[in-house]
Amino acid sequence: MNICVIGTGYVGLVTGTCFADFGVNVTCVDKDSTKIDLLNSGQIPIYEPGLLELVKENKDEGRLTFTTNLTDSIKNSLVIFIAVGTPQGEDGSADLSYIEEVARSIAENLNGYKVIVTKSTVPVGTGALIEKIIHEANVDDHDFDVASNPEFLREGSAVSDFMRPDRVVLGARTEKASSILKDLYSPLYIIETPFVITNVETAELIKYASNAFLATKISYINEVANICDLVGADVHMVAKGMGLDKRIGPKFLHPGPGYGGSCFPKDTLAITSIAKDAGYTFKIVEAVVQTNEAQIELMIGKVKAALGDIKGKRIAALGLSFKPNTDDIRESPAIRVIQGLMELGAEVSAYDPVSMENAAKELPDSVRYAADAYDAADGADLLLILTEWNQFRKLDLDRIKSLLKSPSIIDLRNVYDPDDMKANGFDYSCVGRKKRG
Repeated sequence: MNICVIGTGYVGLVTGTCFADFGVNVTCVDKDSTKIDLLNSGQIPIYEPGLLELVKENKDEGRLTFTTNLTDSIKNSLVIFIAVGTPQGEDGSADLSYIEEVARSIAENLNGYKVIVTKSTVPVGTGALIEKIIHEANVDDHDFDVASNPEFLREGSAVSDFMRPDRVVLGARTEKASSILKDLYSPLYIIETPFVITNVETAELIKYASNAFLATKISYINEVANICDLVGADVHMVAKGMGLDKRIGPKFLHPGPGYGGSCFPKDTLAITSIAKDAGYTFKIVEAVVQTNEAQIELMIGKVKAALGDIKGKRIAALGLSFKPNTDDIRESPAIRVIQGLMELGAEVSAYDPVSMENAAKELPDSVRYAADAYDAADGADLLLILTEWNQFRKLDLDRIKSLLKSPSIIDLRNVYDPDDMKANGFDYSCVGRKKRG
């Protein structure tokens, strides 16, 4: 089977590469020639563990190609995946201009039956919109189906998420389209992956509902952590006690500075917009968004409490990406906390294993980017842990103490134990965990 993936961003590149690894002939298309040249030279534009090796392997074996030629790619493929961006509009809704542009291009190049699949995260009704656009521009009246196949890829583990997913959601209007997509995903039947076969609109909503629920769990445990700070309880034990209830589960009950990245901030706003357009107010998710915004200020407040007047103080910031194992800084709580501290006059020395280049495009020029965690700590008034990279979990604390002006650490990811840090002579604070001694 020949397929085409339009868009070589995070979702498109992972999707195309993994399908090629299934043995499918895949053409990945992007109008950004610089990105295509980079991919054809054996490099990738994002950091994702295991992806570079998979791209090289499938490219070398001839199953994976990269091009800017959209016309030929459409004509030579049975299945066309749309994986272009749906950025957040000013009102919080998803901007579908790239989707609409691709739909018109597909219509102009139809030369036979195609299954056109939205892989991008799109609001309910996008499938119907694509159908309308193609019907209007399909001058030769070729047959086609539009389907929805939302992605559930976690940055940092996207390859394994595609190869061994929790579920595959397929939304289609015809048995023919469903059968073709099930055949495309047939390697996952062998490992007994659950499939959810439904209509297009339901598949579109499943993605938003899933992400909004996970964001809700994060905001919920952050609210619990804030109460723990006030009453002297330990949020880790609270989360453990909650998570052992199988109806709740332990995942996403990890307190911190809030959620970020390319999905949760955008998707929570989008689903509230979808609700408003339908005449309904999604009060729970609106509260989730408000809680996430407030969490940034609460985290900045912890630094204020430790340092007093922040102006002129040097802060060593460890972690810039929104989570470990990615260079993605989009809506990163780490970036937002640093920006807030610098607005108060702080000087920042920052270190992140992979995302400093991206961060430099967002943060003020005065940020100093360190060679490692110890270089960042050298001469700082306070060490601030913002992203829980593994290499920050076993720092040489004696060395850190000798480098800091004062032994002060604020751990917004609860990497360390408060009692252990007290025993090591640190003035330490975290999120929802008080020292017991």
